[in-house]
Amino acid sequence: MRDGRRLPPPSGFGKVRVGGKEMYTLETIESTIRIPAEYIRRGRRLEDHIDELAHDAFECRFDEDENFTLLTFDHEAVGRGKIIHGDGAIYQNVRFKALVFSMENNEVVDGAVSEVSEYGAFVRIGPMEALLHKSQILDEPVQVNLGVKRIEGSQSGRNLEEGSFVRSRIVSKSINHNDPRSSKIGLNCKMDGLGSFDWLGGDE
Repeated sequence: MRDGRRLPPPSGFGKVRVGGKEMYTLETIESTIRIPAEYIRRGRRLEDHIDELAHDAFECRFDEDENFTLLTFDHEAVGRGKIIHGDGAIYQNVRFKALVFSMENNEVVDGAVSEVSEYGAFVRIGPMEALLHKSQILDEPVQVNLGVKRIEGSQSGRNLEEGSFVRSRIVSKSINHNDPRSSKIGLNCKMDGLGSFDWLGGDE
């Protein structure tokens, strides 16, 4: 930061929530992959395809608990695969390690402004992009100046710009499991103790 103070990583890496759960965890998971018939060839082992198919099946996706899997590794087949009549593919249980990112409603998170738009500021939180709507930034009217990529309070002069570190609260999540990139996460930084790290000053 410009005044030389050390700040926590904007990604929130290693951040511990109330209750001790970290935003990033390394987990061992067991699930099922589908191995299409065209992958089953003479002279090739099923294990030769497991890494590729597991990456495609699990990485950069949300699970049923809305946790986001960044990467998987150390895949291993568990037991024998099953063939479903009329399908022709093999359904194989696999066990693997996964780096998982999770966040919860009402959680306070640190991030960095990645883009300023007419709607507000998009904030990068780990692997996710969240929207800090212009109505959720300050308790005063704000002006969006797209020319200089800045959002500024009309009374206080407090501002956010691309690259600003900001502490905010997650107030809404709309997760799209089929298209994770279209998921919507809403933020608010109008509460006490939230906002740009520049505003927090000595409280940081």
